[in-house]
Amino acid sequence: MNAKQLKNSILQWAIQGKLVPQDPNDEPASVLLEKIRTEKARLIKEGKIKKDKNESFIFRGDDNSYYEKFLATGEVKCIDEEIPFEIPQGWEWTRVGNIFFVTKLAGFEYTKFFTKEALSASNPIPIVRAQNVRMGFFEENKNEAISEMLSNQLKRSALNKKCLLMTFIGAGIGDTCIFPAERKNHLAPNVAKIEPLDDSISLDYAVFALMSPCGQRGVNAIKKSTAQPSLSMETIRKLLIPIPPLKEQKCISLKLSEALPLVEKYSKVQEEQNQLNVEIQYLLKKSILQEAIQGKLVPQIAEEGTAQELLEQIKFEKQKLVKEGKIKMFALNDSIIFRGDDNKYFEKIGKTITDITDEIPFEIPATWQWVRLDDICSYIQRGKSPKYSPIKKYPVIAQKCNQWAGFCIDKAQFIDPNSLPSYAEERLLQDGDLMWNSTGLGTLGRMAIYKSALNPYELAVADSHVTVIRPLKAYVLSQYLYYYFASDTVQSVIEDKSAGSTKQKELSTTTVKNYLVPIPPYREQQRIVEKIKTVTSIMSR
Repeated sequence: MNAKQLKNSILQWAIQGKLVPQDPNDEPASVLLEKIRTEKARLIKEGKIKKDKNESFIFRGDDNSYYEKFLATGEVKCIDEEIPFEIPQGWEWTRVGNIFFVTKLAGFEYTKFFTKEALSASNPIPIVRAQNVRMGFFEENKNEAISEMLSNQLKRSALNKKCLLMTFIGAGIGDTCIFPAERKNHLAPNVAKIEPLDDSISLDYAVFALMSPCGQRGVNAIKKSTAQPSLSMETIRKLLIPIPPLKEQKCISLKLSEALPLVEKYSKVQEEQNQLNVEIQYLLKKSILQEAIQGKLVPQIAEEGTAQELLEQIKFEKQKLVKEGKIKMFALNDSIIFRGDDNKYFEKIGKTITDITDEIPFEIPATWQWVRLDDICSYIQRGKSPKYSPIKKYPVIAQKCNQWAGFCIDKAQFIDPNSLPSYAEERLLQDGDLMWNSTGLGTLGRMAIYKSALNPYELAVADSHVTVIRPLKAYVLSQYLYYYFASDTVQSVIEDKSAGSTKQKELSTTTVKNYLVPIPPYREQQRIVEKIKTVTSIMSR
């Protein structure tokens, strides 16, 4: 059980009469409600509040069903379907509007008169806005105010005595707290004022009841049913609330005041633990990837051959593709990376031999080989700037489609169908293509693997901010390369490898092609990929 669930459980136990014992000698809640009705009638008679046409009282009939009687009309109806649970003897169900005066009119004047300059005036009067109403506590506004002179003219929006506040529109809809009345404030729109009609109801108990799952039930129903949820004052007035005897209300409030801070401490500890778990998983994953690309995750098996043999096969395959006209002649690269007798690394291109020891990030097994990315790919190229269209036919893979969580076609826009002939065949994405975000801070270096099964459309292309890397998939696994480029070896220096201004870093195609990659034999690539998948699957359980 997490902290939120525990808090809700405790609140629910409280309003069901399960948190503190009942005292049969306590004055029953029915007497309290009768006192409130009497006080309400007096206030109406004196013209201090308007008559509530929906005022009612709830009672239990001889058939054990719950009924609601409306005082204005005498109508009685069964409300069994609304009653969420049974309550103890001496408790009563009622509506919020029967025991509180609920209004939003208090805040309507605020928008005309708010001024930040008032903060510097003598005795500024703070404004209570939706962001000041938190679930269970009031957060004082120190940044917005009106002048004292203006405050004296806006009596309807004044908050100068203890009451309940509830946000009735926006992100915090249903958030409820007690306004402490430590000093005068003014109420802004989006917040309802819920004033007690007399002292027969503990505000502490009332706010706990409205915070409970039962109290929030009406709010949650509205949240689910509308795109822009809002509570009408009538909706708030109709919220059901169980009322215990006054003495028990105070006992419940005291017990909750002791218990809920402990839940908050538990919540903080839980958050710290969750964060620690995330960090541990992140570090473990980094470590696993690093072990994998250094040849330390799975053992080398002599029968699987060597990467040198694999590269010979790749060279032969590329020559074949050139002859067939499937790739260009310049794709043939005679780069050979080897280790000299002095343990330094060298690269031979034609007759030129260059010391590249400084480029080598770590040691690899004897059966592996360092190679330039271009030497093991048939295609590496940036996408092109598209002409977009509302016609959803040919999606364009942009940076936002490539997430570390995976490839997401739902984030794609679409090219103008008439522009498709301008795309050469090799620009059409193929299953297993690596898509590497090559521009912009924050997204630079992020990579995903194109999966045609996730594309419900006929084809897809990449935009100019994404580099498409197409390995020779019969010899090099896309997933292995993905793990390498996702590793800390690559990602920790990605900005150093890029060029451009601070605001617009970019990986050039030449830089991508020249990336050094540690290549194991093909079967070992497969075992590495499977091992990583197995380990990360166990970690995510």
